[in-house]
Amino acid sequence: MASKHQLSLELPESNNIKVMRVADTSFYAEDVNVDCALLSITPPGFNQPRNIEVIKGFNMPLNACTLGLQNTGCQSAVQPIPDGIYIIRYSVSPNDTTFVEYNHLRITQTNNRYFNLLCELEMGACEPDADIKEKLNELRLIKSFMDAAKAKVEYCHDPEKGMELLAYAKKRLDKITNALCSTTCNK
Repeated sequence: MASKHQLSLELPESNNIKVMRVADTSFYAEDVNVDCALLSITPPGFNQPRNIEVIKGFNMPLNACTLGLQNTGCQSAVQPIPDGIYIIRYSVSPNDTTFVEYNHLRITQTNNRYFNLLCELEMGACEPDADIKEKLNELRLIKSFMDAAKAKVEYCHDPEKGMELLAYAKKRLDKITNALCSTTCNK
């Protein structure tokens, strides 16, 4: 029986809204060449992938310019990479049969909103008062919706349900942002 490659990618979580890292975690058969390695990424809202030639073992930070989301100002001001579903495919020759494909739900901007709301809470190293406890419970629930959205997209292969859950989490984030601002912004 001939050996074959076991292709695999990792997309580590990051709080950097301008970078998305993709790393090759494949096991390559020693007796099979690795030729024509290609990383194809289709950002949310796009129909065609951005193809990037890579070498085996790559660990690549990508930004809005390398993803084809930004065409000008790449040397001076790179734009944030939007949240949403990225279809990521990695292949080697023969590329039509030796590939792996993932649906990756990027929620970096939403995560940053969540963390910033935690920063705004007046908390100490003691039992919080009822108002803070209520806000913490709401933030935990929102985080659960965010995690469920990722699970629906990446593990359950249900992108529509995942995006629905993420939209609901964002709606709740908006509501708690307004509530926190009304108590802290007017002081």
